[in-house]
Amino acid sequence: MKIRKFKPFQKGFRAYYLLVISIVVLTITIQSMTQYSLRKQRNAAMIVNLAGKQRMLSQRILNELYSCRYHNCDYAELKLVLTKLYQMNNFLQHGNESLKIEPLEDEEILKEFARLEPYVLWLHSELNNYKKYKTVSFNDVRFRVDRFLVIMDGIVTKFQKKAEKDLKTMMVIELELAIFSIVIIIFEIFFIVNPIIGKILDQKKKLTEIAWHQSHVFSSHMKNITDLQYVLKVEKDPERQQEIYGFITEELDHLKSVSSNMEKSLEETIDEPKPHHVVIKKVEDFLEKYGLVSNQKTTIDDGKVHS
Repeated sequence: MKIRKFKPFQKGFRAYYLLVISIVVLTITIQSMTQYSLRKQRNAAMIVNLAGKQRMLSQRILNELYSCRYHNCDYAELKLVLTKLYQMNNFLQHGNESLKIEPLEDEEILKEFARLEPYVLWLHSELNNYKKYKTVSFNDVRFRVDRFLVIMDGIVTKFQKKAEKDLKTMMVIELELAIFSIVIIIFEIFFIVNPIIGKILDQKKKLTEIAWHQSHVFSSHMKNITDLQYVLKVEKDPERQQEIYGFITEELDHLKSVSSNMEKSLEETIDEPKPHHVVIKKVEDFLEKYGLVSNQKTTIDDGKVHS
């Protein structure tokens, strides 16, 4: 048994399919861009928040060290704050999957982290061992913490500017996609919807003409034939019967004429080229040029055969 090859995009309807698919793709793209923008905003807000917390952690290190020198010392708390500061400094640069932080790619901010690195490493190496708490110079720690704060303030500011720049870029892209989608919808209304409505109205007009012929002209001739048949049954004169046969033949000829007019009204189409026919033809020629479809003769909605 011969299996018919499935052709989802038959010529004459491909442009319609492409327009519908473009609307679907555009909608999916806009939704994807919106989700991506929200994700980027969340990521940027979290990074700015974490970078701001780094400044607070550096101040806590200084306070905890002061407490260990002159008050009750909580070594665990100091060690925890120091570890958070050191780890978050790495996360902000190299990213972290659990926190959904992406690796930093901005060269300008990376340079600032490079300036910050010696102070972070010094604090971590000198304060990581609790035995050094009483021997390390408090002034040296305060100097490193102060430098850390100055550089981290600059990093936080750069993170904020980067987030604002990314947000503006996403807004421009979303605006362009919105304008493009409106253009596509307007194009579809003028070149697809309106011609379809016009074609439906043409068909309605033709059906109205056929209904008029059916209800008036056709019925009138059928009634005349029925009456002549009745007269033929009661008429005995042969000459008169031949005359009636002639009348019946005339009515049959009229019926053939009415039937022919009905067929012509069905076959009549508007010969004027419509704008969407030109657009569809260009799209089909483009697809055929690159071998995306086969060149076969089919009928499109203007009622003509196009190769």
